[in-house]
Amino acid sequence: MLKWIKNIGPGTLIAAAFIGPGTVTVCTIAGAQFGFSLLWAMLLSIVATIVLQEMAARVGIITQKELATIIKEQIPSPLIRNLAILLILGAVVVGNAAYEAGNISGAALGISAIFDRSEVGLFPIVIGIIAFVLLFIGNYKILERSLIILVVIMSFSFILTAIITKPDIIQMMKGLLVPSMPDNSILVIIGLIGTTVVPYNLFLHTALVKEKWKHERDLPLARKDIIISVVLGGVVSLSIMVAAASIKGEGIKNVVDLAKGLQPLYGNIANYFLGIGLFAAGITSAITAPLAAAYVARGCFGWENSLKHLKFRLVWMIILLLGVLFSLLNFKPIQIITFAQVANGLLLPVVALFLLWVVNKTVVLGVYKNKTFQNVMAAIIILITILLGTKGIISALG
Repeated sequence: MLKWIKNIGPGTLIAAAFIGPGTVTVCTIAGAQFGFSLLWAMLLSIVATIVLQEMAARVGIITQKELATIIKEQIPSPLIRNLAILLILGAVVVGNAAYEAGNISGAALGISAIFDRSEVGLFPIVIGIIAFVLLFIGNYKILERSLIILVVIMSFSFILTAIITKPDIIQMMKGLLVPSMPDNSILVIIGLIGTTVVPYNLFLHTALVKEKWKHERDLPLARKDIIISVVLGGVVSLSIMVAAASIKGEGIKNVVDLAKGLQPLYGNIANYFLGIGLFAAGITSAITAPLAAAYVARGCFGWENSLKHLKFRLVWMIILLLGVLFSLLNFKPIQIITFAQVANGLLLPVVALFLLWVVNKTVVLGVYKNKTFQNVMAAIIILITILLGTKGIISALG
């Protein structure tokens, strides 16, 4: 256990990345509108995340390269290579710039909920400064430890909120183990998957593990790290859904509405728990989203392998600045966040197919390439996401 605690890190950063305001928002909507009936979708997402992130971690440790770099190296056709790079850059860099406003607004919303204020005011600037300082230091260990502390705070906040609502355990287990798709739930299901199995996390993970581990013998530690971290992150997401299920209603659109709904029954304690949790979720994602975009840009363009490299810093600075500006301009992040999670769910099969292709190449991983069972699991996950994505598009057009 002491050895694992010493080696904890990249997996927790992945959990920090996927539990942002987007996750909190989509999980709140899922619980408020559909009760416990969509808990199975989150369980599926947790399993899918473990399978795909383990593959990403294996690629990073064995090759000591980032996923974007390997994809670029393994595509012989210049045309297809350039199209793949454009797709990756568009999906991750541009996408994360859009997310960042939601991340910063979410963290600011958490502070305003704690202090019972209706306006976020200048809190986005405070969040931006904190994120800037941690990223600018350019020290992986300091960044890692800061995010681990925030993830622990966030986890306690949301899990305690779920506990105080005293959920029906039997109904909860039924929702977890018996899949169902209530009317108008398909986009929310895709959102739950998209907010947990985040495409940019697959690129981020390959970059982070090679900062932490250098040898094949570290693979067991990396696997334990990702399993424990993702399960903990999944429990947090499930806790938000469970808490929201206790006050069903169409009027619940975000975690602040959830806090207000719980207040008559549980007092201001719900406000504090949810406010602290949302602040921690927002600030962790406000740090990891720009970092992931910078890693992907570095892999695509072949920049120097340093967190202090000027071009690397410029990418995350631009994304962080855009996030603060959009947040200050009072863009309503809730609809944008929800749409972004659905878009993530639709994009996931494309990125997952790239990853599956890489982990089956002997020239890349040698004896550490995917086994049959791993390929079957990955194929099932990709097939499910394709089917759900297709159904979601048809539903949206309909």
